[in-house]
Amino acid sequence: MLRVTCTIAALACGLPGLAVAQPSAAPQALMSKECGACHMAFPANQLPARSWAAVMAGLADHFGENAALDPASRAAIEGYLTANAATGRAKALRGLAENQTPLRITELPSWQREHRGKVTPQKLAITKAKSQSDCVACHAGAARGQFDDD
Repeated sequence: MLRVTCTIAALACGLPGLAVAQPSAAPQALMSKECGACHMAFPANQLPARSWAAVMAGLADHFGENAALDPASRAAIEGYLTANAATGRAKALRGLAENQTPLRITELPSWQREHRGKVTPQKLAITKAKSQSDCVACHAGAARGQFDDD
């Protein structure tokens, strides 16, 4: 009871430093917020865990941008991504050797096979896609992890 009273008093007096810390956002929501601030938050099951670990290790130079996060957020997001990554015989991993660690979904053999001849400069211009990784330009359900809609 004393803790609740002190927390309420601290907040009422404008002393947030004395308030009890709130639990962090769920890792998936945190990933969606942080990654989605700049691009579509790609579903974790689109890359293997080793790729997500490499992507998260390089956030200070994330494809030319500084996307560094505080250590707790980085750990939570990496934990979510690696725990939910593509494994085994997942469609996304077809044709990917065990020693390959793609940093982009567009580097996956399965992506390249599926999009061969479809993702041309003309198609990107027509759909107003920013790049090959702008999945939502062609796939309405991409943000929900649904790509078989075309």
